[in-house]
Amino acid sequence: MFRTVDDARFWDRSARKYAASSISDLAGYERTLDRTRQVLGADDAVFEFGCGTGTTALRLAPSVGRIVATDISGAMIAIAREKADADGCGNARFEVGTPDDPRWPEGTFDAVLGFNVLHLIEARAAALDGVHRLLKPGGLFISKTPCLREMNPLVRLAIPVMQAVGKAPFVASFDAGELERDVEGAGFDIVERARHGLRGKDVRPFFVARKR
Repeated sequence: MFRTVDDARFWDRSARKYAASSISDLAGYERTLDRTRQVLGADDAVFEFGCGTGTTALRLAPSVGRIVATDISGAMIAIAREKADADGCGNARFEVGTPDDPRWPEGTFDAVLGFNVLHLIEARAAALDGVHRLLKPGGLFISKTPCLREMNPLVRLAIPVMQAVGKAPFVASFDAGELERDVEGAGFDIVERARHGLRGKDVRPFFVARKR
């Protein structure tokens, strides 16, 4: 598995604060949800990795058959389960795990979601291989991820300082082109590209990729 103990601990410590934070570009987030619903089928089995406290999984659950949402942080998953219980959501299951976890057999899911997470995974190739393994033939990988190389350079300079004092986890720096090449190299064809942000420069490209 590609999880790291240090990153899991970081997100465990941050879980309650993260759960209480607001979405910076809510309109852009809603556009992503709307488009994702349009792509998913009502009977689809869906897997999400990096689900955090479960907000997106719970928003999408009514539109699919079932969803298994995972994160490396047990504290995040605990909050997600609390929210699912409060919402009475019966078709969303929350587990500590990653796409390469053998608990989920090859070809189990119609779609895999990875929102705002690929830049936080050091072993990105292993994650993408895991996504490919989980999908049925022709299944979809749907993602939106910050591309640090497209951000203000001052942001990139600040990250190592924050990491040194325990205020940031691992963060990878890449642009949309590099990310697309990685996805295609893992056995996918990108069939849709978009930018959904409605505030300032959008550095979070959305894409839909189909398993070859």
